[in-house]
Amino acid sequence: MNWLKTLAAAAALQAAILAPAHAGENLAAVQSAGALKIGTEGTYAPFTYHDTYGKLVGFDVEIGEAIAKKLGVKAEFLEGKWDGLIAGLDANRYDAVINQVGITEARKQKYDFSEPYIASKAVLIVRADDDSIKGFADLKGKKSAQSLTSNFGKIAEGAGAELVGTDGFDQSIQLVLTGRADATINDSLSFLDFKKHKPDANVKIAAEQENADYSGVIIRKGEPELLEAINKALVDIKADGTYKAISDKYFGQDVSK
Repeated sequence: MNWLKTLAAAAALQAAILAPAHAGENLAAVQSAGALKIGTEGTYAPFTYHDTYGKLVGFDVEIGEAIAKKLGVKAEFLEGKWDGLIAGLDANRYDAVINQVGITEARKQKYDFSEPYIASKAVLIVRADDDSIKGFADLKGKKSAQSLTSNFGKIAEGAGAELVGTDGFDQSIQLVLTGRADATINDSLSFLDFKKHKPDANVKIAAEQENADYSGVIIRKGEPELLEAINKALVDIKADGTYKAISDKYFGQDVSK
């Protein structure tokens, strides 16, 4: 029977190696390792991308670094494609994902989110010299430049606009600037980033949706101490001005509300 005991012990050891930490242990493991492992894309400017020197930078990168600092550890970023990014939590590749992950009911069924740290709204963008479009209802009969499969495109179509298909935000803005489209409905954060780099561009926000979409730091369920520590870090970086400095750097204003 000794061989059965040996097999059982080996199986238990393997399970212990492969299994995630017991509930509540991950904060201690993070602090012991001296690093908060963060999953991110690295290809999604201005949130997480590489600068001209190849360094990983961005709003979410600096937020992750600030959170890690408050936890008394360093931020260690592990890059991956969006399609498998959140699934990397299940495989214990990292402790958290910080990549403008929208807080949704479906995701909350399987994962835990921090308190929201960034808010975005659908905004109606038109040429700065166009006063004919003041609200979403004014899109009826107008041309709106949109990614055809996006929620923004559905909003424009619902308002009665004729959709002009594009590959994304940059192309949509160019069509508005050149007069090939009357407007585009897009993400407020993308617009703020665009205006930060091109403040003289002849476009403006004519209207914005009342309800915002929020993003948070996403972690595995069953890690309440880590979640509490991340939430406290977010409170602290907002209180000491760190959040505002990062937000101003990338968007020119506070984007937490």
